[in-house]
Amino acid sequence: MQITASTVSLTVDDVAASQRFFTTHLGYAERAAADGFASLAREDAAMDIVLLARGTEVLPADQRDQHARGLILAFTTTGIEDEEKRLRAEGVEVTMPLCEEPWGERLFQVTDPNGVIVQFVEWAEHGSGSS
Repeated sequence: MQITASTVSLTVDDVAASQRFFTTHLGYAERAAADGFASLAREDAAMDIVLLARGTEVLPADQRDQHARGLILAFTTTGIEDEEKRLRAEGVEVTMPLCEEPWGERLFQVTDPNGVIVQFVEWAEHGSGSS
């Protein structure tokens, strides 16, 4: 098997609100959209995002009423302090301020309008590993 791309599909109540959040603040662009659906991508190595309206009939019946919960969408990045400042300046609420874990992971979190947690990670100079 060869994986050629990665996509996360999120079931949300308001597709347009999440779509605006990801395109306005996180550099995603719309690839395709229809009523209750949006496909978003970036030019770099970030995973693609598909947003589906909760209750949509394209989902199997047992998945239609689920909501994206208990999920952290994490992006490893560089310049994490600048990213946190930029997002705050754009009016995005930082729901977990920048901190450093004992193992060298530096991170902060924001939450989109549908409650999707987005985490930004950068490895501290003395840390090792990857996420």
